[in-house]
Amino acid sequence: MNPYGRKRYLTLDSVLKSEFGEKVVKVPLNAGFSCPNRGSGGCSYCSSALSGEFAGNPRENLREQFGKTKALYLNKWGETKYITYLQAGSNTYSDVGTLRRVYESCLELPVVGLSAATRADCLGEDVLDLLSEINGKTYLTVELGLQSSNDETAKRINRGHTYAEFLEGYNSLRERNIRVSIHIINGLIGETRENMLATARDVASLRPYEIKIHLMHVIRGALDEKRYLSGELRTLSKEEYINIVCDQLEILPPETCIGRLTGDGDRATLVAPMWSVDKRSVLGGIEHELKLRDSWQGKFFEI
Repeated sequence: MNPYGRKRYLTLDSVLKSEFGEKVVKVPLNAGFSCPNRGSGGCSYCSSALSGEFAGNPRENLREQFGKTKALYLNKWGETKYITYLQAGSNTYSDVGTLRRVYESCLELPVVGLSAATRADCLGEDVLDLLSEINGKTYLTVELGLQSSNDETAKRINRGHTYAEFLEGYNSLRERNIRVSIHIINGLIGETRENMLATARDVASLRPYEIKIHLMHVIRGALDEKRYLSGELRTLSKEEYINIVCDQLEILPPETCIGRLTGDGDRATLVAPMWSVDKRSVLGGIEHELKLRDSWQGKFFEI
């Protein structure tokens, strides 16, 4: 029997409502951090905005960015609580002094938490110590981009580190009781359905706080645009994607919250697949498929 009520998976929204007693909204910000992988060409799917298309303008300070986005959210949701979301780039990739100034600036805003996206190979001991300190002050989540647990895929997308190195970073955070969100991408170049399910099984075994499942977007100017135009990269159909996501949800731990089930593409730079811009249709398709299966998150999870 579906244990999640109206939804058939555990949403991050419901977890945060339970924690804080009301709706909580993540406000994406851009602190101007780069990425260590840029020097070797960057990940093949990554945009020039370092995955921060919907974050703020890095030429503005964090308070200005926060204020502009909060004004938009007030029109949509009314008064809520907020979490600052350092989205663009690798937000642990700097000296500790700079990181401390940025994190403390985030906590000076009217927020209840901080979420920082980064890479598992940007977690030195001094950075981990700082994150542990911040974790004692606020509701901290560190988001790690795994994308695939397959090391051959990691080479094809030029991720720059192995799955073993990812595990080292992940375990270092968990040893400090820091919440971790793991990002995976369906539809990466050369991946089969079984590769994508294997990644979900590997993530499930880690039992993370949160998982974000993304669709592979072909972005103008990224290496994968050339691969797509040459026929080397095939994007998933909407039906394929929905079925794979449902397969993954069924094997994920029931207590891992779902932060995202499809990625947001910027229409101005998105090359393919264009069906992905209708996010509501994709999410509705996932719900419909789970209902047809009489299934839900964790139905086939094995400890």
